[in-house]
Amino acid sequence: MKVDKAKKYFNCSSSERAAFEAGIKLGTVYHQFVGTPLSLENVDALEKAIEASLKVQPFVVDAKVRIDRSRIKKKSGFYKYLTLSGDMLDVELTVQYEDKTALCKLEYVEEMDYPLMYIKEIRGAENVH
Repeated sequence: MKVDKAKKYFNCSSSERAAFEAGIKLGTVYHQFVGTPLSLENVDALEKAIEASLKVQPFVVDAKVRIDRSRIKKKSGFYKYLTLSGDMLDVELTVQYEDKTALCKLEYVEEMDYPLMYIKEIRGAENVH
């Protein structure tokens, strides 16, 4: 296992650090990729690119990205693309820090009309949620 040179700066538990790392990564997805030009022709490639960008970051074990194709309207003509919006994203992220694993999600919650980022579960913690 690699040594975490930043550990001395964090005054928190391993569970809290796993959650922090997941939050940073989900926020990065949202703020880096929302607004990306999108069409039915490049949606698969964009999902893979977002996953790849997550998987190279520290502590990321796995990432799954799905873009809601039903929200992508087929346009015709020269200007036939639209841009990725938060309501299209469905991201599942697994982050491991030491012996703690945070399972987190970014998804559009219709009743809130909001792309919500949240912790589904922290495994290995004293109190599994």
